[in-house]
Amino acid sequence: MKDFRRYLVLKYIQYLVLSSSNTISTLLGVLGSGYVMLILQSSRVSSKSTAVFISSLAKADLLIFVSAVAELFLWSSSVVVPRTAFTSALLQNLLTANTHISALLLSCVAVEAYLITFLPTESRSLRTVRNAGLTSRAIWLLVAAECTLLQADDVLKASSTSPSCSPGVWLLHLSSGAAALLRALSYLLGILLRIVNVYIYYKIFFSVSNRSSVRTN
Repeated sequence: MKDFRRYLVLKYIQYLVLSSSNTISTLLGVLGSGYVMLILQSSRVSSKSTAVFISSLAKADLLIFVSAVAELFLWSSSVVVPRTAFTSALLQNLLTANTHISALLLSCVAVEAYLITFLPTESRSLRTVRNAGLTSRAIWLLVAAECTLLQADDVLKASSTSPSCSPGVWLLHLSSGAAALLRALSYLLGILLRIVNVYIYYKIFFSVSNRSSVRTN
């Protein structure tokens, strides 16, 4: 559990503290995810809802790995395989998916920690492996749908050469409007998740501190 706590602290710093991930934090995060995935294969790790969220969080870093490998391949074979608008947008959207999935999963871990601390008995029926698995899959599907829309918008923008009255332009305007709205909502949700996570851990920290002081007295 100590390794899991260190990993979660690293991920919170990477996604919910830093305004944008840098190379060092990303590399440490990927290495930490690889280590955690190895630990989760051990029979000594019990199957709990928190472990499900952590497993899904570690798997999200596979998107960074795929993006990095693809970027390296395109760089090394730029003459044979030219970079297109589709590939550039896809690589960026893989990183976007990683960021959004990770932030949502970390928030799920925070909510679960809150329930364990303040509503341990009442929330037991909610904190199941099945519910954690369903929540993780729902997050992946929602973010995949988001990035599909962003990908389509980027490709349409790059390939749009239609006259102003053609149906293609109306499709482009519709796609651009939806993508802009989605980006704005994602930005606001990111700020909200930061606030909620800070509030949750603030409450947990002072609750644990108060319990410790009561026991001491």
